[in-house]
Amino acid sequence: MGRQYRISRRTLLRGAGAAVALPWLESIMCGPSQGAQSGPPRRMVFFSVPNGVHMPDWTPKKEGPLDALPPILAPLEPLKSSITVLTGLTLDGGRPHRDGPGDHARSAASFLTGAHPYKTAGKDIRNGVSVDQVAAEKVGHLTRFASLELGCERSAQAGNCDSGYSCAYSSNISWRTPTMPMAKEINPRAVFDRLFGRAELNDEDRARRAAEERRRKSVLDFVAEDAADLRRKLDAADGRKLDEYLHAVREIERRLQNAEAASVSAKAPAAGVPKVFAEHVRLMMDMIVLAFRTDSTRIVTFMYANEGSNRSYPEIGVRAGHHELSHHGRNPEKQAQISQINRHHISLLAEFLQKLDAVKEGDATLLDTAMIMYGSGLSDGDRHNHDDLPILLAGRGGGTIRAGRHLRYPKETPLTNLYLAMLDRMGVRLDKFSDSTGRLDL
Repeated sequence: MGRQYRISRRTLLRGAGAAVALPWLESIMCGPSQGAQSGPPRRMVFFSVPNGVHMPDWTPKKEGPLDALPPILAPLEPLKSSITVLTGLTLDGGRPHRDGPGDHARSAASFLTGAHPYKTAGKDIRNGVSVDQVAAEKVGHLTRFASLELGCERSAQAGNCDSGYSCAYSSNISWRTPTMPMAKEINPRAVFDRLFGRAELNDEDRARRAAEERRRKSVLDFVAEDAADLRRKLDAADGRKLDEYLHAVREIERRLQNAEAASVSAKAPAAGVPKVFAEHVRLMMDMIVLAFRTDSTRIVTFMYANEGSNRSYPEIGVRAGHHELSHHGRNPEKQAQISQINRHHISLLAEFLQKLDAVKEGDATLLDTAMIMYGSGLSDGDRHNHDDLPILLAGRGGGTIRAGRHLRYPKETPLTNLYLAMLDRMGVRLDKFSDSTGRLDL
């Protein structure tokens, strides 16, 4: 009977205003809506880190198949066959072009747009449209959310943040139009509520949910009846998959509740935002896994921190500010600490990739079908250069990327050539994007 029971990928478990999206369940689900593609959907994530990296500890020694990874990338060793290191790419839009200082703001603003932002600290901001929003415009209708914009430090839309450049430039990488950045969400609870229906509640349901939450009732308790009914229709394998998924949702809820309790007495950026950076990043990355697992969106941007961030990392023994350290003047001690921060960021990425690789969707994993771009619009934070950028691509793009390699491109190859290649794999075909000169061979 279960084999004849078919539901759409967009079916939700509902109850008392909660809406829990479902993971892919082989025995009952209609094939995912793919447009022109076939098989599991392809997805993109763009991760940005501030202040460049310590390139000697980032760049593999040889081109071709990846051997031993350099110190910063070492946490990715178990995932080596699923990553591609791209060397030699340039972000020309981040360069001054007679506009003087402001490399941090320009590097963030141009990172996904390739454009050179108009220098202003006023309301007359002007940039380009970012690659994620180009994709969202074409394929966003296939999912509940066209895209998600996430991060760990708030976006700003005004003020002077870098040598006459608006804070909008240094705190946003996603731009819907040249004058409209997509502000990112930094609160894990807010993302969870978007994914699981709280935003859809009416006043009566909202009051009921608030009362239940005071008693620590899980969102899963609201949909228990729907979940039990669905479980009876599943085969054994999908029953286990559903249970694993619901357990993951509940585990994230528990961590959110702990963070909310801790934020009452700790100095946190907002209620529910973990004080420890790593836990904040992990929670946000786990939201991305849930969003992909339920096909709630296929396009995500994530800023570890705003460009020029001077965050310190006492949890890994680095108490000086990141931006301050990035102006190392070739001081070996400062360079070692920059490398330590860079490796910490990569270790969090490695955890995220491992979680994607653990989720099966048909014959592939979420990591197999995804394209996860990680990097910075600056190379050396001391030199403020925008060539030879630290760029990493994880995932196989549905089998279209030959991963496990270090690829070195000719000097001045535009970073936007990578974006054209990624858009192709999302079913979005353009002749040109920003300053692109062709498509990268991946």
